[in-house]
Amino acid sequence: VSYFYDAEVGNYHYGQGHPMKPHRVRMTHNLVVNYNLYQKMEVFRPHLVAASAMTRFHSDDYINFLKVISPDNMQEYIRQLQRFNVGEDCPVFDGLFEFCQLYTSGSIGGAARLNQSKADIVINWAGGLHHAKKAEASGFCYINDCVLAILELLKKHERVLYIDIDIHHGDGVEEAFYCTNRVMTCSFHKFGEYFPGTGDVSDVGHNDGKNYAINFPLNDGMDDEAYRSIFRPVIGKIMQVFSPGAVVLQCGADSLSGDRLGCFNLSVKGHADCVEFVRSFNIPMLVLGGGGYTLRNVPRCWTYETSVLVGEPVKDELPFNDYFDYFGPDYRVHLPVSNMENLNSATYLEKTKQQLLEVLRGVEPVPGTQIQTGQVDSQLSPRGMEISNTMSVSKGNHEAELAS
Repeated sequence: VSYFYDAEVGNYHYGQGHPMKPHRVRMTHNLVVNYNLYQKMEVFRPHLVAASAMTRFHSDDYINFLKVISPDNMQEYIRQLQRFNVGEDCPVFDGLFEFCQLYTSGSIGGAARLNQSKADIVINWAGGLHHAKKAEASGFCYINDCVLAILELLKKHERVLYIDIDIHHGDGVEEAFYCTNRVMTCSFHKFGEYFPGTGDVSDVGHNDGKNYAINFPLNDGMDDEAYRSIFRPVIGKIMQVFSPGAVVLQCGADSLSGDRLGCFNLSVKGHADCVEFVRSFNIPMLVLGGGGYTLRNVPRCWTYETSVLVGEPVKDELPFNDYFDYFGPDYRVHLPVSNMENLNSATYLEKTKQQLLEVLRGVEPVPGTQIQTGQVDSQLSPRGMEISNTMSVSKGNHEAELAS
């Protein structure tokens, strides 16, 4: 397991009263260190990627804008601020571009490490900013590191699976790969009068990408049991029909109980159960952060998920750490969930699950044999000829003769 972290990330600040706090990544890292989990991983500081690497997905003028904009010169860029949707949810703050570079570099660097087979799992809790579009900031996200990491993985892998357990729909990633069958996106999210408003069950992809976008829209109050009852069958079926070469898992912690912006009722264990299940397939895996707006709960969740990924159980009592007071009065990893009602009926979940399994039946199964390219040497049998049993028997005899 490799782990990417830059100590600078916690110094960036979206502004007073803004729910997104990069400081939570520093708190998570501090817990990971104090639980001694860092000893079980290779820890890296990401090598900063150039702006040009970001234009593999984003438009040049958007990246150039992010490079030049600052709180001091904002007045000169009123039109661009509107055009690129920067200002309200996605404010201009000091060091904005450096912040984007930091979290993006961890994700791209992590993907490159998986490509080189130097790690089976890579973690970048600073990443997972899944709402950013090609030329627009959205939902606290400026650069879509998930998309850039997937593009990196596609250099080596025929098929990449993206799974999103943030409470918000992973719209930026879905949109980027909506028309390709090389990336399947699968998002479980609150739907109905909720940001970003996309991710209906009927949005399944387009053209070549038809049936390669999977959306499970949910109502308030999702609990561990209900989540597990849909997550495992859907992801299990995807693994079977899509057979990805690599997985990107976005672990937004705003689906936890008691989140400042969220309305689900998952425990840390329930959230981590998804991580554990995806890990069980033993496919190269990039694990990213994402949402999460109750400052004391995000580090609990991501630290526990780090322990699940390295396969090292951790004690429920939190070790002393730099931010110990945040975790009072219990000072534990696992907290009880609230008594909110789960507005997702078993019938609704079953019906939607069946709908999605039906969509997945429309995915052409991955060829189990060598891919035929039309080159003579790749054709196991010339087109239009069935390999009959007699042929395979004679081939066996022929090999026996050669051996003798």
